Amino acid sequence: MNIYAIRAIYKFEMARTWRTLMQSIIAPVISTSLYFVVFGAAIGSRIKEVDGISYGAFIVPGLIMLSLLSQSISNASFGIYFPRFTGTIYELMSAPVSYLEIVVSYVGAAATKSILLGLIILATAGLFVPLQVQHPFWMILFLVLTAVTFSLLGFIIGIWADSFEKLQLVPLLIITPLTFLGGSFYAVNMLPPFWKVVTLFNPIVYLVSGFRWSFYGLADVHVGVSLGMTALFLAVFLAIVAWIFKTGYRLKS
Repeated sequence: MNIYAIRAIYKFEMARTWRTLMQSIIAPVISTSLYFVVFGAAIGSRIKEVDGISYGAFIVPGLIMLSLLSQSISNASFGIYFPRFTGTIYELMSAPVSYLEIVVSYVGAAATKSILLGLIILATAGLFVPLQVQHPFWMILFLVLTAVTFSLLGFIIGIWADSFEKLQLVPLLIITPLTFLGGSFYAVNMLPPFWKVVTLFNPIVYLVSGFRWSFYGLADVHVGVSLGMTALFLAVFLAIVAWIFKTGYRLKS
């Protein structure tokens, strides 16, 4: 494996983050803090606790997951789309760099940014409510797996998109609504039986549930199921990326 190539692409992508610090880090943190203040004040005044956890603390894992999913997709999709837009992707494709190294570089950089952002949001939330992390190892594991998985999805979107508008299509119209409806701001067991069953068809439920379990030991579904679903998403996205490079989809034209 060409470590030098991976490091060069990775450092280039990370350098773009520091050049656009306001857009990459500060803006998402402020946006998430506003979510926290608004939801915590509006709903928290009516719902004091959820399963023995204060409502403000209960929504923290959901808010982190919301930012993690959207930023992972956004970072990875823009990172690979921009070289396609400028035409420099062909120089990269003709360089002595394997497809695996390209994916590791771009996805690794996008995941690193998202993990950093998630940790910053976690530290910021600690200023508003008292937090506890009962299972720190599993919290980090879910954080890393989710960031890598949805950075792969962002990479796929960046290859598929043929305009800057399409880069935001999936995050805005699919991922964000599913996250809001995936138990980020409420417990699934609070829903009527019919909607509880419907909600379980939302894949984001399993990500949020597993991540929240790592904080408070509370879960809407068994943590093993959450981990299995996360691994399944990772395998599916890896298979799609492999197919893209095998067929040259949107890369050879």
